[in-house]
Amino acid sequence: MTHTIQPNNPETTPAPDTADIQPAAAPTLSSPGAAASGVPAALKRRIPKYSDLAPLMQFKKPEFSKEARLKRASTIWELRDIAKRRTPQAPFDYTDGAAEEEITLRRARQAFLDIEFRPGILRNVSAIDLSTEILGKPSRLPVGIAPTGFTRMMQSEGEYAGSQAAEAAGIPYTLSTMGTASIEDVAAAAPNGRNWFQLYLWTDRDRSLELIDRAAKAGNDTLMVTVDTAVAGARLRDVRNGMTIPPALTIKTVLDASYRPAWWFNFLTHEPLTFASLSRYTGTVADLINSMFDPTLTFEDLDWLRETWKGKLVVKGIQTVEDARRVVDHGADGVILSNHGGRQLDRAPIPFHLLPEVKQAFTADGTDAAIILDTGIMSGADIVAALALGADFTLIGRAYLYGLMAGGRAGVDRTIQILEKDMARTMALLGVSSISELTPDHVRLLNK
Repeated sequence: MTHTIQPNNPETTPAPDTADIQPAAAPTLSSPGAAASGVPAALKRRIPKYSDLAPLMQFKKPEFSKEARLKRASTIWELRDIAKRRTPQAPFDYTDGAAEEEITLRRARQAFLDIEFRPGILRNVSAIDLSTEILGKPSRLPVGIAPTGFTRMMQSEGEYAGSQAAEAAGIPYTLSTMGTASIEDVAAAAPNGRNWFQLYLWTDRDRSLELIDRAAKAGNDTLMVTVDTAVAGARLRDVRNGMTIPPALTIKTVLDASYRPAWWFNFLTHEPLTFASLSRYTGTVADLINSMFDPTLTFEDLDWLRETWKGKLVVKGIQTVEDARRVVDHGADGVILSNHGGRQLDRAPIPFHLLPEVKQAFTADGTDAAIILDTGIMSGADIVAALALGADFTLIGRAYLYGLMAGGRAGVDRTIQILEKDMARTMALLGVSSISELTPDHVRLLNK
């Protein structure tokens, strides 16, 4: 039934009979005391009755399970807090830290804070579609899991948790050359997932070629070559912690273990760390990188990779517009704007700041190569901002590892859930219902 409100018409509405109008009676107070003080009885203090308190008393038995712990985390920062409590200092700092004074990492995160969203109103946002296409295939969300090294050192489920969570979420997962699970084992753990492989080109090209062949045979459809590690960055937290692969049992680590027995129990009762691409190694992270990676890499090596790899090829570590254009000219299907999470060159360019420039250059050139962004992402709002400024896709590294350290596979699931909820809410409040509707008009950079 429709209710229609009609306006009064002075020609048809009879005037009231003033003789019938009586003055309203003055309100009476409910008690003489209230009248004396001028305070209504409803505002006077009294001792509450049990019947008043009963509906408010909802005491619950404390829950200490992993599921309850993760459910209480509403942000990636809260997952980080849980991870820090449960993980020894050296592995946590390996994830949490960056190079030298960690200026790059702080700036990358600050860049996302220094934006202003510009919402539209009166749009239909009853259904939010977060799906997208990246490198020719669909992804349920505009975010994938970035390659991370030594992952089982952070938490015993390691790459298996990451790949299976990504498979369940319908997003890509990237295994690192320095991963602690083999290419074949990750493929078996997530047979229906979209698996990518990240490659560091070594001085020994035969070993690189072997990895490429293994990745192709295991069904990886995208090769991600990282180009910003000619030498290792100065990761001073690792130096101070005496970080080694695998973690050494010293007086310091034993004392640390006394506060985190669950981590050490899991670490010592699972298979020793192995790598996706090399036999067991003992030594510092910096020594490992410097002994393996090739500081003589040039664009000719990228040409060789393009000829060798038949799937999609993306280049990670792009930090200038000129290099973005050049790798596309050499056959890359996509560029990843990244400064290695601030773990290589301190004071490096911030990918989020570089993003609009690369997008503008690609548009001017008519380039359809994918633009992927990582470094500094800690919320779904960060992802939405990146998409609005021209990113086709994003990757998370630390955010994923915080979830892993907080609760294994369930923690990674929680990371993805938090980001998905953030993205959907942010887009609805912006007045857009799909990623394709996001434009630079939705974001203003406050400090640019």
